[in-house]
Amino acid sequence: MPGFDIRVNASANGPMFDGRAQRALRDYEDQINYRVATEAENLVLDHLGRSIRNRTPYYETRVGVERAGRGYEVTDHGVIYGHWLEGTGSRNYPVTRFRGYRAFSRARALIQRRAPGIARRLLARYTVRM
Repeated sequence: MPGFDIRVNASANGPMFDGRAQRALRDYEDQINYRVATEAENLVLDHLGRSIRNRTPYYETRVGVERAGRGYEVTDHGVIYGHWLEGTGSRNYPVTRFRGYRAFSRARALIQRRAPGIARRLLARYTVRM
């Protein structure tokens, strides 16, 4: 039986090998986190706007998105009476009749259902980049 040799030369190039895919994935993840956080911020502000009877702008102007670790969070930036407005403070029911607005906890529940749709809408932008 005659012998034969097979020689293969392969080169790896393209988005998977030059780092473009990894950069796009990191950017996509960061953009999802930011968009979800800003949507949650809008939900919090919308709920507060509908709930607070005598609105003063201070608390609502303190609610915002800030970077937290690798992601983002919606915060009231440590406003002293924020826990009371949310309903998690020591001065809420049963100490007083006020149970809180629960704006952040309601926004959390809503945004968990909306997050996959936000990610899907952003995906098209990042698949085109590669």
